[in-house]
Amino acid sequence: MSVALFTLGGTISMAGSHRLTGDDLTAAMPGLAELGHPVEIQDIEKIPSANLTAAKVLEVADAASKAVTAGAAGAVVTQGTDTLEESAFLADLVWPHPQPLVFTGAMRNPTLAGPDGPANLLAALRVACSPAARDLGALVVLKDEIHAARWVRKTHSTSTATFVSPNTGPIGHVVEDQVRVLTRPLRLDGVQGSAEPAELDNLRVALYTVTMDDDGLLLQGLADTHHGLVLAGYGVGHVPAALAPVLGELAARMPVVLTSRTGAGSVVRNTYHSPGSETDLLQRGLIDGGFLDPYKARVLLRLLLATDDDITAAFAQYS
Repeated sequence: MSVALFTLGGTISMAGSHRLTGDDLTAAMPGLAELGHPVEIQDIEKIPSANLTAAKVLEVADAASKAVTAGAAGAVVTQGTDTLEESAFLADLVWPHPQPLVFTGAMRNPTLAGPDGPANLLAALRVACSPAARDLGALVVLKDEIHAARWVRKTHSTSTATFVSPNTGPIGHVVEDQVRVLTRPLRLDGVQGSAEPAELDNLRVALYTVTMDDDGLLLQGLADTHHGLVLAGYGVGHVPAALAPVLGELAARMPVVLTSRTGAGSVVRNTYHSPGSETDLLQRGLIDGGFLDPYKARVLLRLLLATDDDITAAFAQYS
């Protein structure tokens, strides 16, 4: 039984001006012979992750799904790390199989001393073909750590230890070539509808981070140009009092999801009651984003708008 590998470029494949193929990546990786599964490679497109689109990620997820349906033990996607957390979460929302879909990349390119790409790719391949990783959806594997797609974050611009899951920690590790899953998060329903790439391309969801002395000027006219908004508020979901009516007016015209800009923890529902508090904002029609960080909330809202799924019900899973 094979394991499918899909390559999308990024730091893991940057050898100066030359871009490594999947064959190049696997040839540079010690330990492949001990994997026990042949690797079927599909080079998709050498593209910086900053240029990836939701439509492209769904295209890759669909190709991986077809490979698994055809008999692959699992699938691995290599890409740049800048948007890896968003790609993995988007894929997780539509991934229907018990077999794992694993995302990985690198922080140090192959021309540097101690490149991390070969070790990350080998660990990802091991996870993809491991029975222990079944029924976990999309995963992110770097530095021999296994993270659930919906919790993982890139937290440092250069460190090889950049990927962490602030709320939960990794769900497992690769130890002595063995996949060790320590906890199994509940699989959620994901998104039930099917999104057409062209429709996704036409959907605009804004992400707005609240800052001190924020007057909300940038929110004016947003409902005329966008289909939804994710708000990254202070702490547990607060904004300046002057912004509350502006956000309420927006929520009457389009979905507005309330998240925290802190990067960890949940927004709350009924702890504070002053104007601009989470209680006030939810009463004005904002949607509780729960534990989702703003970036993943934007991924989910955009996909829900494209599929006509129940937005409030979908976000309730994460709260």
